[in-house]
Amino acid sequence: MELKDVIHNHSSIRQYEDREVSQELLEEILDAGIRASSSGNMQAYSIVVTRDKELREKLYKPHMEQSMVLDAPVLLTFCADFNRMRKWLAINDAPDQFDNFMSFMIGAIDTTLVSQNCALAAEDAGLGICYMGSTLANCDQIGEVLNLPPNVVPVVGFSLGYPAETPAPRDRLPKHGLVHYEQYQDYSDEEILEIYMERDKKGWERYMSVPKLKEMTEELGLKNLAQIYTIAKYTKESHQGFSQTVLNYLEKQKFMDNE
Repeated sequence: MELKDVIHNHSSIRQYEDREVSQELLEEILDAGIRASSSGNMQAYSIVVTRDKELREKLYKPHMEQSMVLDAPVLLTFCADFNRMRKWLAINDAPDQFDNFMSFMIGAIDTTLVSQNCALAAEDAGLGICYMGSTLANCDQIGEVLNLPPNVVPVVGFSLGYPAETPAPRDRLPKHGLVHYEQYQDYSDEEILEIYMERDKKGWERYMSVPKLKEMTEELGLKNLAQIYTIAKYTKESHQGFSQTVLNYLEKQKFMDNE
């Protein structure tokens, strides 16, 4: 496929064939990731490749018991990493300026760019991936399983393997609702309703087509997709909890160590 076809045909794969990914192909995917743009060419990231079944079993609960953690032959965890950089600075008697939130953001952006390069290379080779938001939400637990040292924090991760399903690409908001020319143009209520019209319809239909999700929606008395998002899926309590987890872990991993 051409690159544009790879991009436009993307869908998250949660079911995988019982088939290994060769080391040669994995190396090609990782090589593509390493060529991603990087702030100051510092490459403030590390990639942890997990094939071992016992380790994936340990990651199953931190990844919110998502089946692809066990079913995919490979997990890739992309981490913001200033451990390597800060050691290099110390060896060369250079001041360390990377013990702060801005440094974490630099590493997080580098990490995300690398992960998407890897994802595109994998899909171009006929593999499937599924990003897992649990990587950041439970970064402390995942960091413990992966034996991450100070100055390293998991940011994004995905399962990787040969697809055993062919789900249709999910809908996206219309381009005119996402792209602003010259300056940001804020939205009227009417524009918001128009932008989300198809999402409201298709998202609701998807929830109603899955018995378990339909039952949950009815039990909670939810009337629309927006309520599903904030009452059932992304609650205030969960987001506050995950936010505190990340902040605590940043401090533990010395990204906020100003001593």
